[in-house]
Amino acid sequence: MPAQHSNHDVVVIGGGPGGYAAALYGASAGLNVAIVERDKVGGTCLHRGCVPAKEFLETAHVHRTLRHAGDFGFTTGQITTDFAVSQQRKQAVVDGLFKGLSGLLAGRKVTVVTGTGRLRADRTVEIVDGDDAGSILTAPSVVLAAGSVPRTLPGFEVDAKLVYTSDEFLDLSVLPTSAAVIGGGAIGCEFASMLADMGVAVTVLEALPSILVGCDTDVAAVAQRAFKKKGIDIRTNAKVTGHVPSASGTSITLEGSDPVAVDCVIVSVGRRPCTDGLLEEGTGVVLDARGFVVADPLMRTGAPGVYAVGDLVAGTPQLAHVGFAEAIVAIKDILNEPAVPVDYDRVPWAIYSDPEIAFCGLTEAVARERGYDVVVKKDPFAGNSRARIIGDTDGVVKVIAERRADGTAGQLLGVHMAGPWVTEQLGAGYYAVNWEATAEEAAALIQPHPSLSETFGETLLALAGRGLHVA
Repeated sequence: MPAQHSNHDVVVIGGGPGGYAAALYGASAGLNVAIVERDKVGGTCLHRGCVPAKEFLETAHVHRTLRHAGDFGFTTGQITTDFAVSQQRKQAVVDGLFKGLSGLLAGRKVTVVTGTGRLRADRTVEIVDGDDAGSILTAPSVVLAAGSVPRTLPGFEVDAKLVYTSDEFLDLSVLPTSAAVIGGGAIGCEFASMLADMGVAVTVLEALPSILVGCDTDVAAVAQRAFKKKGIDIRTNAKVTGHVPSASGTSITLEGSDPVAVDCVIVSVGRRPCTDGLLEEGTGVVLDARGFVVADPLMRTGAPGVYAVGDLVAGTPQLAHVGFAEAIVAIKDILNEPAVPVDYDRVPWAIYSDPEIAFCGLTEAVARERGYDVVVKKDPFAGNSRARIIGDTDGVVKVIAERRADGTAGQLLGVHMAGPWVTEQLGAGYYAVNWEATAEEAAALIQPHPSLSETFGETLLALAGRGLHVA
């Protein structure tokens, strides 16, 4: 426990990915760093989001593999699932990573303060509750990294019995027989995919005209077809108005449509920033109309010496790895080192549903909206030898490039993938887009054979004008 008053070079409020990255990166440069966290370092990503969700998606992957074992000559009986064991495994993964992160922070001599931090007008940080309540931390630089929490819907009060957000659902030990997922974005589709693979009857209710808005339409179409094959009932333009609990579950009411009866509801309609109570009046930090912190490209807020990173920053993707990158930018600026701002148009995205989705850069539609004349090439995974070997051929790689005056493909603008393990394949595409490579430059990179990544390589060759297996 720190002294009631302590001095540091940097104080970080929030121990999630953006916060702990700022602490570790700053400490590695020799800064005296304190990090304030009211729960456990690792934040939502480690304890209630990215890591536990992907562990359950891997459980679903094993379930799919067992169901198709006969294709490889294995005889299996009826597959039964003890989800409590999956829950225990998930927790063991989380606990191990938490222990490792705590050890890293201790090894770099980061002071961990337990409680809720509030930035005061004099730019000190007050701990308002928790084990270290009453402590005052002083530093020339403060990094706001308080993160976000799931949004809810009116009429869908979360009770962890009938209505869940991702926070509560990831603690389940028994799977429901049926579930409705309200929201067809990345998180909602991950939940829907996992549940369907585990034998749960799933309905996705999306208010917009399509699921996975923001993804390239060709990639989203692959996912939608695959979801329907799994038996997922996808209802778009669906306006939910409430739900009526019963002895066996609940019935979701929809505007202009029949109700949907399910065992439980998972609300997945985005996340809101944790800025309530974060700032005392007069700090100079500016919030937008939705409560997000306004920051410049170097993550500086309207208050001198105060930075913001992660989910609470206005107009940025709520992705853990974006928080990592923003933290590095902020610490470099604190150190007066040259810092390259995050290019949010080009950050990599990964959705771990089945099929997986991964992309970076502009979609075809956005590129055209911005006035680019584009050249586009697509290559399905159906012709990929490794995809056929593993028995997973649904998917596509799509690459978008700017059209040169002579009609050939120039600088790459976007790489979009849906299919097997594409979240592990996007790295090469991200490098190519981020380094503004042309189609010919990226196509010169040799892909191993047989590999799933060959589909990306084949698409580039075709885009450059002379494909081997792709016209």
